[in-house]
Amino acid sequence: MPAAAQDMPVAPQDAAPQEGAPAAEIVVTGTRIVRDGYNAPTPVAVLSKADIAAQAPANISDFVNQLPSIAGSGTSGTNSGALSNAGAGINSISLRGLGVGRTLVLVDGQRSVASTVGGIVDINTIPQDLVERVEVVTGGASAAYGSDAVGGVVNFVLDKTFTGLRIGADQGISTYGDGHNYKFTGSAGLLLLDSRLHVLFNAEYFRQEGVDTIDRDWNDSGFFMINNPAYTATNGQPQRLVGSGFGPSGYTTGGLIGAGPLRGTYFQGPGQTGQLTFGTVLSPWMVGGDTATTLAGHIGTNSLIPHDERLNFFNRTAFDITPDVTVFGQFSYNRSTSRSFYQQTPSTGVTIQADNAYLATYYPQIAAEMATRGLGSFTMGTSNAGFPVPGSNIKREVYRFVGGAEGRFQLFDRKWGWNGYYQHGVTKAHEELTNTWFNARMTLAQDAVFGPGGSIVCRSTLTNPTNGCVPINRLGTMGPSAEALAYIYGAAQPQRDQTIKQDVAAVSANGEVFDLPGGAAAVAFGAEWRKEQINGQVDPQFNTGWLYGNFLVNRGEYTVKEGFLEVDLPVIKGLNVNAAGRYTDYSTSGSVQTWKIGATFEPIPDIRLRGNISHDIRAPNLQELFAAGTARTNTVIIPTGANAPATGSLQFVQNQVGNPALRPEVADSWTLGAVFKPQFLPGFSASFDYYSIKIDKAIGNVTAQDTVDLCYSEGISSYCNNVIFSGNTLTSIVLRPINFSQQTAEGFDIEASYRLPLSNLSESLPGTFTIHSIVTHYIKNVIDNGISFPIDYAGVNGGSLAGTFSSPNWVYRISAFYEADPFTFNLVARGFSDGVYGNDFVECTTGCPTSSTQYRTLNTNHINGATYFDASLGFKFNAYGGKGTLTFIVNNLLNKDPVLAAYGPDGNNIPAYAQTSRSQYDVVGRVFRVAARFQF
Repeated sequence: MPAAAQDMPVAPQDAAPQEGAPAAEIVVTGTRIVRDGYNAPTPVAVLSKADIAAQAPANISDFVNQLPSIAGSGTSGTNSGALSNAGAGINSISLRGLGVGRTLVLVDGQRSVASTVGGIVDINTIPQDLVERVEVVTGGASAAYGSDAVGGVVNFVLDKTFTGLRIGADQGISTYGDGHNYKFTGSAGLLLLDSRLHVLFNAEYFRQEGVDTIDRDWNDSGFFMINNPAYTATNGQPQRLVGSGFGPSGYTTGGLIGAGPLRGTYFQGPGQTGQLTFGTVLSPWMVGGDTATTLAGHIGTNSLIPHDERLNFFNRTAFDITPDVTVFGQFSYNRSTSRSFYQQTPSTGVTIQADNAYLATYYPQIAAEMATRGLGSFTMGTSNAGFPVPGSNIKREVYRFVGGAEGRFQLFDRKWGWNGYYQHGVTKAHEELTNTWFNARMTLAQDAVFGPGGSIVCRSTLTNPTNGCVPINRLGTMGPSAEALAYIYGAAQPQRDQTIKQDVAAVSANGEVFDLPGGAAAVAFGAEWRKEQINGQVDPQFNTGWLYGNFLVNRGEYTVKEGFLEVDLPVIKGLNVNAAGRYTDYSTSGSVQTWKIGATFEPIPDIRLRGNISHDIRAPNLQELFAAGTARTNTVIIPTGANAPATGSLQFVQNQVGNPALRPEVADSWTLGAVFKPQFLPGFSASFDYYSIKIDKAIGNVTAQDTVDLCYSEGISSYCNNVIFSGNTLTSIVLRPINFSQQTAEGFDIEASYRLPLSNLSESLPGTFTIHSIVTHYIKNVIDNGISFPIDYAGVNGGSLAGTFSSPNWVYRISAFYEADPFTFNLVARGFSDGVYGNDFVECTTGCPTSSTQYRTLNTNHINGATYFDASLGFKFNAYGGKGTLTFIVNNLLNKDPVLAAYGPDGNNIPAYAQTSRSQYDVVGRVFRVAARFQF
């Protein structure tokens, strides 16, 4: 078997057979050429079956995302706030910090239907128990596989030839006694009809018990980034502050009067009020004062771990018509539900009239004071004590059918192979929000007065007795009645049904054509057709007017026709050249061409040099093209003094729409590296690979806060058109993807591995020691939208710039195995370097220069890195005629808390979220897992 497929850590970028091992026909991801022990010019990292088994991950994506070359991926935990775009519950993969849309996910070299309209393949839909290895191509591969492979390819290779019966179970729990999860899986492979018929089955059930709040001590620090209330352009103070002792200034859990003679009065239990001590205020934050009071009820109300449940079925049936021709059919089904909570949503600008019945009933002293002062109303902010936390409950069903045939033949006494298949994939998603109110009903319900006979009714009911309004009490901490909640939430919550379809037809052939001094030249060619569709339905009542959701139907489709050709030329012994080209025609944007050329050169047996240049593309996905508009409530900060109808922290409806005029983005990338396998040190190999990626016409969005900054701070009038006011009220900001100017990424990977049978040191020493290390250095990842200024996301560990494109400068993973039958011990060290909030930010405390949108000044621009240790101990045993393994795993062995990383200053959800970067740091803590497998 090739080294890449061995059940042990190896030098994963070197896919050549081990010395003395028989060569086997393999296809290395990133090329369509089949070779005996092929060495690809494109770097390929491999996670073996042993690596996966040693960690026994609850989700295989959690394990794959530990690779240093992967940055900016999403998990079901980090997506818990994705209410209006159906992203909750998704596990995705992003290479090089370029975004999940620029990483092509394959299953056995074939595309899989997306689980969201944004084109994201949910890794949970892949049968984890059958994954033999995961191959990661860290370089452009569009010429080989088509669109989306700008950052690279992640190919999950299944063990399609498995025979026997294998059952497994595992479970895990955190050191805090929460986050319990468990999984059952079973696989069966049968050979029938003289081994000509192979039938393979797999079933899997997984359940994750959620943790509905961020119930960890480290999240009680009140650690945020805010605008400095004392800052002026000339006083030498930083514009932004990072630290503790900050809190919201506009609300409390039971309601805070924010202006007028009663400013600072806040409501507690019935008859109880307090007087808030304000710190130094710059809306929506304050420094000092009663921050514990304003944070209470809001802080940490986002889900730490979502409730997840999924059921998977997989079947593959293959029949050898002849020894050289096989037909196959494959079916998979995945049903998943994910429930998570967004935040205890704060409300500002809530108007309470002087004759409010709940005010008179529970807080008569305030009602009396209003009468004395002649006040007709007051406005308050509240984090809505007693209201259930809004969230989402997403159900997805993913079907995938593949049917095809493959074979081999001789042509002019040379080996050839062919393959053809048709795939039909369907995702049915039911997106439903929970605990989300209808804004108009809330407005009517909170205007409560005394009706005839002294009963409390809605004011609107006095003139419209049949309107069904139920009054709601928004004052104090006792919470509203069940009847009032039922009224504002309605008989049904915002929901949408969407169906995503993908059809793929492909044929290809490959073989040897003539001899060169270095060996036989080979060629691969083929044609592909693909159709992507999105459709669905939404009840019109859910189109508008809700706090979150406001779903519209996304409709659209496009088709793709492609043809490719690849050649492999062993020019002389030790020098191999590989080249490929692909012609692609999109129904939406016309034709494009992609290509690559690479080479490997082995001047001496110990060293192999490799390099690759590619021209790649990513076409806009269904969401970017056809999104009808998804609205959600958000906040932005319009700076004081701006030429705007209103300034300060303003709530609005954010509307994300598609852009049918988008063109494919174009990337030029190249890699250059070397593999070192010294003959004087058997078992050791190392590699170094440099990469550079430049994307033109890159597709992306300008955020709502950036839109405001570009309009009012930078004076770019075209962005002011997207900021919509009604009088002095900010009603909405429209976000639309564009082909902005450029994204450039640069860095390098270093890998090393060493395998040592301890008997080489002393015949009395048992077992084998193996160590494998991977390091990635992100030199830069710059996005230049051509409108404002470039932003370099490399080295950003947290803060407002962290997310899809950010990554630490250095990321590493070191895995060591000691194997001495029947035991296997594994120890993993993984981590990343210190980072910043922004590469252009200026750290200063006094004597600061004038702050600008690009060169913001702040009191600290440093975030510590982290190192985590994982350990496992496996034991093999024989029983009942079968072979079993029992593995004990501890992740985050030292229970290391995450480093605090400040978020803000804009966004009303900041206090609810984790006070760290969830995509970088471990937020759960130490996790214990036990996994058992038995095979007959």
